[in-house]
Amino acid sequence: MALSPRFALNSIAVIAGAFLAVVAMAFTASVAGWIGFGVFTGIAVLGIVGAVFARKAAAKAGHGLLAAVALWSLIASLIFSGTVLTWLVFAGGAAVVAVALGDLVAHELRTERVVHSLEVRRPAENRSDTPARSSHIAA
Repeated sequence: MALSPRFALNSIAVIAGAFLAVVAMAFTASVAGWIGFGVFTGIAVLGIVGAVFARKAAAKAGHGLLAAVALWSLIASLIFSGTVLTWLVFAGGAAVVAVALGDLVAHELRTERVVHSLEVRRPAENRSDTPARSSHIAA
């Protein structure tokens, strides 16, 4: 079984977004802003690459939305400062997590996904394709 690039990208984005939410509350605004800038740049690049190389429209849309959120957040991390920057890095991380989880859910809910089912088989003597036994009991 191979790892889907879509799943890998979204998993990385979830981890990175959660990391940024913690960074925004743990560090000063300027440190959180620069860390946010770096991480949002990486997510944006991965999202753009994922959107370019995706085959299906749903994957392109999911990666494109992820890249757009990351692009806005990296621009915001350069423009704003102070408390506003802290909350924008936090909100950007939360938005990246939300978009990535939404794309993961959309990927799993597709009707084309293989549905694994359990097939219950009866023993050979109870199958209908075997010759029928006489149900009469000799007295």
